[in-house]
Amino acid sequence: MFTGIIQAVGRIAQLDTRGGDCRLSIETGKLPLADAALGDSIAVSGVCLTAVELGAQHFCADVSRETLSRTTLGGLSRGQAVNLELALTPTARLGGHIVSGHVDGVGEVVERRADARSVRFVIDAPASLAKYIAEKGSICVDGVSLTVNGVDGARFDLNIVPHTLAETTLDEFVPGRKVNLEVDVLARYLERLMLGDKAALPTGGVTGELLAQAGFMGKSGT
Repeated sequence: MFTGIIQAVGRIAQLDTRGGDCRLSIETGKLPLADAALGDSIAVSGVCLTAVELGAQHFCADVSRETLSRTTLGGLSRGQAVNLELALTPTARLGGHIVSGHVDGVGEVVERRADARSVRFVIDAPASLAKYIAEKGSICVDGVSLTVNGVDGARFDLNIVPHTLAETTLDEFVPGRKVNLEVDVLARYLERLMLGDKAALPTGGVTGELLAQAGFMGKSGT
């Protein structure tokens, strides 16, 4: 588990394709690796990866075909900056929100504009994630825990303060950039729990009828 509070900005040192998947070598910058061990989880731009090799200022991780297909990692290039965070420990402060490092979908930056000393970003999320994104709720964008300022369908906006711009890769975001999105894990579990026994069925989902049965709306679906 992670918090979405970025500890360092690293850079891709090497990308080796290996039989359909790949191995990443990442320069870790100021990430504190003194207590890290082989097999530890490290979030790379919001994607939980396992360290298979550790050096003084780098680590390597294997990226599966599944992860390449569901995240932006397959589009990385040598020298590209990435957000890094070590896994949460029981004594660490939960400064952001609970983040699993399991990306739910890839979004796209559609707008960037100045807002006083901050920067306002507008991002399009996949339509399937819209129901999990709420105004003033939490979302993880390329591994950064952020607060949603507003929502319009599957489009949401973020206000990024100068410190976050300086300490993450967000200052590199421009329209057209693809980003990893992870919605609030509690929203995902809530949806599943509301299915009750129907969760064991091969198909189905949260419907108006199910919400009415749970008392969240009238029987007419209003």
